[in-house]
Amino acid sequence: MTLITESDGLESLRVRIEPWTQAGLALLRRINAPEMTRHLGGPETEEQLLARHARYLDLGGVGRMFRIILEPEGAVAGSIGFWELNRRERKAYETGWGVLPEFQGRGIAVAAAREVIAAARAEGRYPSLHAFPSVGHPASNAVCRKAGFTLAGECAFEYPKGRMMRSNEWRLDLTAEG
Repeated sequence: MTLITESDGLESLRVRIEPWTQAGLALLRRINAPEMTRHLGGPETEEQLLARHARYLDLGGVGRMFRIILEPEGAVAGSIGFWELNRRERKAYETGWGVLPEFQGRGIAVAAAREVIAAARAEGRYPSLHAFPSVGHPASNAVCRKAGFTLAGECAFEYPKGRMMRSNEWRLDLTAEG
């Protein structure tokens, strides 16, 4: 469990990420709300949600999922992780996150993204980490920019499976000094 301190000029923010456990299912259900999934094609069915939870518990040894915890109160603020990505016949990591509405706009996703970058870099399997937020989702694109990703351009990206969306592809070199 790592603590991060971010400052927005007004107050100090402390965030930690903790590995995904069975307790994460309640969080997944909250993240599955229409307001949280409007840029992702809408809420998943209960069956899809349970399958996602099972994947989060076992990413096949490549990557990890986390709950985002806000300190000092210990409130669960969202989820973030990284996993294997096969893109243009190359393997890399992909990342994604969701911060609950009551915690948005406070820099929590940026702080958690920086911690996930460190975790992916430490795993050392792939040289890059990618994110694919919808082109119409300014907050997630800002998280990428603030966390140090470089915009590679717009692309068609399949998410969820069977649905193509217009995304920005953001890339971060994990071989560079962090």
